[in-house]
Formats: sequence, structure tokens, C-alpha cells
Amino acid sequence: MAVLTTLLAVEPAAARSATDLFVESGGPLGYALVFLFAAIPWFEIFLVIPLGIGLGMNVVGVAVFAFLGNALSVYAVIAFHDRARAWWMRRRKTETEPRERARGRARAIWDRYGLAGLALSSPLVTGVHLAALIALATGSKKRAVGAWLTASIALWTVVLTAASYYGFGFVAGL
Repeated sequence: MAVLTTLLAVEPAAARSATDLFVESGGPLGYALVFLFAAIPWFEIFLVIPLGIGLGMNVVGVAVFAFLGNALSVYAVIAFHDRARAWWMRRRKTETEPRERARGRARAIWDRYGLAGLALSSPLVTGVHLAALIALATGSKKRAVGAWLTASIALWTVVLTAASYYGFGFVAGL
């Protein structure tokens, strides 16, 4: 709290909470925070959208910035996957061949659900960043991974935004 107080240059008794900071900065800073937190794995849209809407931020603004933050960070994972893999292989100085048993289980899951199943379930199950890495590791084309994950993020953004908006509206009406 002391760090926040120092950063905000206010008296300790009048220090604002993180919630107040979010709500009061409903302008560019608030939406920049939505964008940033949506780009962080495990925060992503499932936490950011309900939080932003619950704090009274503009519903459309939260949805757009959460979508952009989540999607652009996934594109970064896809874009830098080859470089990271090459770095890892140089560091290990060996071929990274997965164990046969693990490969069999992963292949069975992949064969059953495929890229579409992984992408559509990823916000709930693995997070979209890990899903991108899994899809790329199984040999999927970057363009297909990007397209499916973008569609999944868009779908889940709409669902979460609607559920949060109407959910908070229902609770407020009680």
C-alpha cells in the first residue's frame, strides 16, 4: 500500500485502492490495463472482462481491449515460436524427441479433438497461449493456429461480455 501511496503522491489515509484506480482511470489508463492484463497468461479474458465490467467500465471498450490484448499476445507466441524452439535446441544441443508414451497420449488427444477443439476449449482448459504452443508443437500451420485461436478468443469475448453485463445487471437488480 505504501508503494501505491508513494506512486500516487497522496496521503496514506487517502490512498486509493486498485479498484478505485481502475474505475477512476476509466479513460486510456484503464483500457491500457485491460489490454495488458488480457495479454498475460492465466489472467486473460476470463478474469479481465468480468473484472472490467464489474468495476463499471464501458462494456464495449472492455471487450475490444481485452480481445486485442489476448489476440495480439497469442500472435506474438506464434511469431516467436520458431526462434524460441531454435534457441532451446541450441541450448540443449540435442534433438528434442518426446518420449514415446507421452507422444502417444498427446497424439490420441490431438486426433480426437484436433485444432478446432483445442482452440475452442483453450480459454477454459489450458489458456490460449499454451494452446498455441501445443498446436504449433503438433505441427499445425501458423496461419491455421492463428485463425482458430482468433475465432475462439472472439467467441469467448462475446460470451463473457454478455454474461458479465447481464449477470452484473441481474445481481444489481436484486
